Order: sequence, then structure tokens, then C-alpha cells
Amino acid sequence: MDGIHDMGGMHGFGRIEIEENEPVFHEPWEGRVAGIARHLRAPIPGGTRYQIESLEPAFYLASSYYEKWLHARINALAESGVITASEFEEKLAHYRTDPDAPLPDGKPVAREATSSGSDGAPVASSKPRFGVGDRVKTKQVHPEGHTRLPRYLRGKTGEVIRIYRPQGFQDHEPLSDHQGPQPMYAVKFDGKEVWGASVEPNSSVVLDAWEAYLEIEESKIENRRSRIRSRG
Repeated sequence: MDGIHDMGGMHGFGRIEIEENEPVFHEPWEGRVAGIARHLRAPIPGGTRYQIESLEPAFYLASSYYEKWLHARINALAESGVITASEFEEKLAHYRTDPDAPLPDGKPVAREATSSGSDGAPVASSKPRFGVGDRVKTKQVHPEGHTRLPRYLRGKTGEVIRIYRPQGFQDHEPLSDHQGPQPMYAVKFDGKEVWGASVEPNSSVVLDAWEAYLEIEESKIENRRSRIRSRG
């Protein structure tokens, strides 16, 4: 999906500050949020990444890593009907008034398991469609759900430099007629292709891309057609 989280190529955010000897958690509450996120057994509509990417842009930019995790799960619980907005606000007001009030001693609620099996769609072949050295172009798509195809690389042409083993497609929406594992590639893009003439010399970007993200470069298709016509 297109959102403020897809910050590749954006300007004006300043340098990335690297914290020396950065701890895993800066505050105790961050560890608790990590525990909640790992052990919460409740539906997350659209998936965790979709919920994080759907946060209001100003809040997203001003929030820390674990604040995003926390609020994404609060929104997911409300959206899935596990809690209501009024219930959440009531509990929030209660603990703001009395921070030392005991936490509920509730028992886990058993939930009916849902099947994640095949829906009959064909499974992608593990045989790669592209080879090392092939010129490929990323698809120009704008899915509503989560995608790992960054906006600044959509519609760009690059070269396959490595082929990985098939891996499960993690986007929220399918970009092909297949489901399940599919080949992944390391695709190298020249800096000028991505950033234009003002780019630093000899720069490049490498994207790990599922096969569903890629299509063969149009010029290569035409070359193949020309070879076929010449043979005929």
C-alpha cells in the first residue's frame, strides 16, 4: 500500500542517528509490548504490517518503534471486534485514575481455529522464470494491502544478479494467479535509473523481489520476437 511508511527516496527527514550500544528495549514497557505482540492470540485484520502501515501519518512519524506495534494491535483488536472503542477508553480512564489498580486475572478465551489451506488456486512453480543477467522490470502497482515492493522502485528496470530458493509470498494481496512459495531474486538497479542524473556516481540499489513483482523488460521481449520472426 502507498503510505508514509514507504519512505525510500523521500527527503527532509534528516540523517539517521545510530545509537552506540543500543539496548534491545529502552523502557520496560517496550518489552511488555513485544511480549504482547508475540503471544496475542487474536485476529489481526490485514496482518500486522498492514495495521502498522495504516496508522495516521503524523502519528506514524512521531511514534517510536514499539509505539507503532502497540497502537497497531489496539486498532486490530477493535477492528476485529475483540474489544470495542468504548471498552478500551473505559479501561484507559480507569488505569489513568488508578495506575496501581490490579490487572484483570482472566483466563484465555478459546478461539475456533481457522484453516489457512489452499483455496484451489495453482501453486507457483519452483522453477525460476528469470535467470542471472536477465533485464527485468518491476510492476507499476499500487495495492491497498501490505506490499514489500517499495514505491520508489516500481516501474524501474534492473538486472537479476542472484536467484534465491522459493519463499512464501508475504504481500497482503496476490500479484499473480499463484499462491504459496515462489522464486525470489536479487535485482540490481543502476542509481541513474532510480534517482536520475543527479545521483552519486557508481551508485546502485539491490532489491530482493518475489517473482510476482517482476516482468521481463519490453526490449527483451521485442528481441525475442525478432529472433523468432527471423527464424521463420
